[in-house]
This record gives sequence, structure tokens and C-alpha cells, in this order.
Amino acid sequence: MPADPLHRAGSPQRSTTSPPPSGSGASAIEVRRSTRRRRTVSAYREGDRTVVLIPARMSEAEEQRWVTVMLDKLAAQENKRVLGDAELTERAERLSVQYFDGRARPTSVRWVTNQNTRWGSCTPSEGSIRLSHRLQGMPEYVVDYVLVHELAHLLVPGHGPRFWQLLEAYPRTERARGYLEGVVAADRLPHLPAARDE
Repeated sequence: MPADPLHRAGSPQRSTTSPPPSGSGASAIEVRRSTRRRRTVSAYREGDRTVVLIPARMSEAEEQRWVTVMLDKLAAQENKRVLGDAELTERAERLSVQYFDGRARPTSVRWVTNQNTRWGSCTPSEGSIRLSHRLQGMPEYVVDYVLVHELAHLLVPGHGPRFWQLLEAYPRTERARGYLEGVVAADRLPHLPAARDE
């Protein structure tokens, strides 16, 4: 299948506007493609619209994925309220009741600053759950996914089929995993300053 001429490097800048996903605060999302932009993706609010800047050669599927990631990042930045350990524990208890009939009972749930390669960890023998401070400020459904993941480890220690079957109860598992994968991928991109006028 030949490449879409709108996505070829060197093509003129293209801008598309679409309605926002339901529940978003902005009235429209404008995607601006730029031939000058090579790898970075950025987004900002401009009045009642969200502008997402992407490389011109990005596929439609990549565009959709990055728009979702950037909307989530903006929402997280705008809702930077950080839960304390007590609130985190209450949230874990509510999630356990909601998804595991209260069977996953953590003895402690807390933020830690020494987990830079994991989003969370659990010691089933102690009933302790630790979440990486890097999750602070991310969308609630992402923090909830990591909590549900660690709560499931209180019931099934490994990552076998029974464990993944438990996680199916949480309806935003795939979206949260995609968000976290996007964060990891974005961290691997070169951090060049993004020009707002592209």
C-alpha cells in the first residue's frame, strides 16, 4: 500500500480539528502536523481548544494514540492534587471492595521515591503496597489501575493466567497500560524544546 502523501516528510503542514472526547473540558482538539517536527509531540490549551503538535509523517493510528496520551497528560497537569498515603489506602480499600469483593486487604499502601523502574510493587506476605511517586499527578484511572494490579498480587502473587483474569475486572486496564507505555516511550524520545508556533 503506498504511503499517504499527507504523511510524507516534506509535505506542507496540515491541521485538523475534531470534537473532543466526551467528558473533556475543551470544546475541540486541533492536531497540527509539521514537517519541521521530527519526533516530539506536545500539546497545550488555546482558549477553549486543545492543540496537539505532531510530526507530519505520523500515521493516523499514531496520531489518535498520541492525542489520547497528550489529553491525559494535560488533564493530569491540570489536576495535580496529590493523594496522601491515608487517602491512597482508602482508595485501595474501595477498589478492593469494588473489584475483588474486599478479599484483597492491604496492611499498608504508600508512595515511595525509590522505584524508578516500576510503577508499583507488592509484598504479599506483609500485605504492603508501594506506588512510585512518578504516578503522582497522572490521571486517576491510571493510579487506580496500578492499585488494582498490586491488590491482585495480594490474591495471586505471580503474573500467571489467574492474575490477568483478576485484572479483567478493571474496565480501564488496556487504556491505563497504553497510557503508561506512552509515558515510557515519551521518556525515551529526545527532549527538545517544543516551539508553540509550529
